[in-house]
Amino acid sequence: MAGDHAHTGPGTGPAPGPDTFSGPVPFAPGSLLWDITGDVRILLSLPPALVLQVAHPAVGAGVDDHSVFRTDPWGRAERSLNSLQLWVYGGEQALEEGRRLRELHRTISGTDARGRAYHALTPAYYAWVHATAYPVFLRAAQYLSHPFDEPDERRLYDELLRLGAILGIRQRDMPRTPEEFWPYFDAMVGEELERTAVVAELLDPRRPIPPPDGAGVLLRRLWPVLRPPLARLHVFVTTGLLPPTVRDRLGLAWTARDERGLRRLGAVVRTVVPLLPERLRYLPTARAARRAARG
Repeated sequence: MAGDHAHTGPGTGPAPGPDTFSGPVPFAPGSLLWDITGDVRILLSLPPALVLQVAHPAVGAGVDDHSVFRTDPWGRAERSLNSLQLWVYGGEQALEEGRRLRELHRTISGTDARGRAYHALTPAYYAWVHATAYPVFLRAAQYLSHPFDEPDERRLYDELLRLGAILGIRQRDMPRTPEEFWPYFDAMVGEELERTAVVAELLDPRRPIPPPDGAGVLLRRLWPVLRPPLARLHVFVTTGLLPPTVRDRLGLAWTARDERGLRRLGAVVRTVVPLLPERLRYLPTARAARRAARG
């Protein structure tokens, strides 16, 4: 999903590309992703998805070696978010963005912390980055909006497979159904994921983060006071929205008190966000697409 770009797929090496689900098809109004991806609550869903992605040793090594998340955290976040919005709201631009991302990732390779070679377009790794969206979207909905029923869970998964086609993920590298997805996910969590250096860094509330790009003088002056509580809140929500099995695998503490706190926060978000005017509830690309769709 939003990252510097596992049923575990075959071998290593770049994914060829043509073997996709049924051919890339841009999204339109009426799809679940059209409603979810532009809602401001996506900003709370993306960090746990990123943690899931970089908990894979190969993906974590790629981000560690090639990403600018340390030197340009706000710029990287903005670029990733803009790319994600294009996938869903960009129409034909979505297909071009998928091609651009594949080309961008062709040069990302190296050796992970255990001395194993990786390439960003290795099918199993590229598919895992995309697959993390499903459990995180479902879990975020439980707290921040409303849980999906079984038909909508299936519909969401089908749409994510469509999105995978836009991103060049081959049909055979993703589970085909939700029933196939969960054994795949459990195997990935139990056999592949680990507390990589990037996971530890992303979940460290003491991580040094500069003020947002373009911040005014007042915000810059207040940033040393604002950053610590904001960082703690960010880590708290990110940890809480990870599936419990992932928290256990990564050795992340989560208490009953933490759970109650997250549920209270979720109740506030569920109440407030639907009341916001469209200019505050939806991200800019989504707002523009929604206006265009209304004619």
